[in-house]
Amino acid sequence: MVVLAAAALTLGAGCGQVQGRRFQPPPGTALSDAGQQQSPFGGKPTIDIPPQARAMGAFLQAEVATEQGDRTEALKALEEAVQYDPGNATLRVTLATLYVRNGRLPEARAQIDQAIRIEPGSSRALLLAAGIDSALGDDAGAEQHYKEVIKLSPKNQEADLFLGTLYAKRGDYEQARKVFEQLIALDPHSFLGYYYAGRTMLAANNYPAAERYYNKALELNPQSELALLDFAALREDQGRRDDALAIYKKILQINPNDDRAHQRMAELYFAAHAAAEAPVTQAPAPEKIDISPSDTRTKIGLLYFERGDFDRAATEFNLVLGAEPDNYRVHYYLGTAYSELGDYGKATAEFERIPDANEHYVESRLQLAYIYDKQHDYDQAIAALNQALAKKPDNAEILGFTVGVYQEKKDYPTAIKLAQRMVSLEPKNDKYHFTLGALYDESKQRPASIAEMRKAIDLNPGNAQALNYLGYTYAEAGNHLDEAEKLVKRALVVEPEDGFYIDSLGWVYYQKGEYGRAVEQLEKAVNLTGDDPTITEHLGDAYAKLGRYDQAGQQYEDALKRTTDQEQAARLKGKLQALRNVGSAGH
Repeated sequence: MVVLAAAALTLGAGCGQVQGRRFQPPPGTALSDAGQQQSPFGGKPTIDIPPQARAMGAFLQAEVATEQGDRTEALKALEEAVQYDPGNATLRVTLATLYVRNGRLPEARAQIDQAIRIEPGSSRALLLAAGIDSALGDDAGAEQHYKEVIKLSPKNQEADLFLGTLYAKRGDYEQARKVFEQLIALDPHSFLGYYYAGRTMLAANNYPAAERYYNKALELNPQSELALLDFAALREDQGRRDDALAIYKKILQINPNDDRAHQRMAELYFAAHAAAEAPVTQAPAPEKIDISPSDTRTKIGLLYFERGDFDRAATEFNLVLGAEPDNYRVHYYLGTAYSELGDYGKATAEFERIPDANEHYVESRLQLAYIYDKQHDYDQAIAALNQALAKKPDNAEILGFTVGVYQEKKDYPTAIKLAQRMVSLEPKNDKYHFTLGALYDESKQRPASIAEMRKAIDLNPGNAQALNYLGYTYAEAGNHLDEAEKLVKRALVVEPEDGFYIDSLGWVYYQKGEYGRAVEQLEKAVNLTGDDPTITEHLGDAYAKLGRYDQAGQQYEDALKRTTDQEQAARLKGKLQALRNVGSAGH
């Protein structure tokens, strides 16, 4: 994988740092001076805070806001920092980067122009300027800036990558190839260098060269869907249908949800079937190879996303959308990046842009449902899920998500109805029977719950959740305790360090009157789970049975602090009062 130079400055890299360089106040200004303005009622004159120190303070506020996820405040603080220190090119590049992440490209362009005037040799500023130029349709300006970056920083692989795709976009394939070869010379392990060289040669119909580059890319990353899809298209162009199908099958082994591979396989099989009856029938040609800076930025944005660098991913996606505002695939990616950053307002806006005919529509509804569910807006979450179900009514994953939301809403009848539908779609899926059984239990339909748990165990004797659930159900009811013990122990064979399963075993022993064994298991369960109030209460009950009242009281107090259930809270208060009464009677 190519090591990309940072196209944008990153807040949060370390307190008081900008791009690895510590932000310093002007000579003679101590950091503490900023806080030493004296009251006008004192005998000494006030001390004016130097503009650079004010800028530094605003910048640090921006860093703190970024670390706290408040990007609106971070942007405001950076704007203030630039006002205090307008001659600081680094601050302007940082502000321009935030403008890009917010989709405000004209404002970013203005800041980056100022940064270049202040520091003409800043490769960081020039690289971001090139990206903004490309996004705004100024390919000539982008080319010039990329060339300047390469002149200043000959080892800047990102500039090579974008310049090469810019040449390929306008059909200058040999020039593009030379630039990609230059990138490969810098980094012989550059997956993207080989990948884009292959795409360029495929677009130029130079199949032997394209094959060499793709083979090298796949040596570096054998499971790259990007390279495999292109390689399959190459085989199709060569008329090697069976080889193309074999590659598509490999892609689906890597990612069973790859829609492009599914679509091409279907088209090739359909064409082969139709050709048996009408020999002139051919499969539609594979999608035309897209080589452009926007395509490259999309892929780089996805690489940043995979690395968890969601800020940089959002920057790249916004640059793509500046050039292609109707690229709904990238709107989806951007929404996902914003969601990961916790900026749910922007994420929602991006997902809402995606029309119902788009391939990412269903996924966008699921993302919206996730956001609304996280905010406890269950009605909005259900509305989004119903939109997804309208497209895929028998999708068990969507049904399961919808069941979960209705469960959180405590609408058990609707949740049960949907879970029953899941079971009817896949009657041999033990997990769906477990889900339905748990819902029956929550709605106080215990016989039905037990029946579903038994079905889950029959289908999968190693379903630890169902084994534990059924065992604990019996323990709570105080019956079938020998069977309950066997069930929970079977669950613990599968997951021996699960604190909740160990709690179940402890509770079985408690119900059997074996309080010493119960304490042994319950202490272990508390150590593993830490703060579950029910397990803590169980341990308190076991201590109380052994006459260890002080320890019992401590567990009840801890459970009371943690519980959010009013019924449990009332019960714990009653137990604490009972312990106090025992103590009073003892005295």
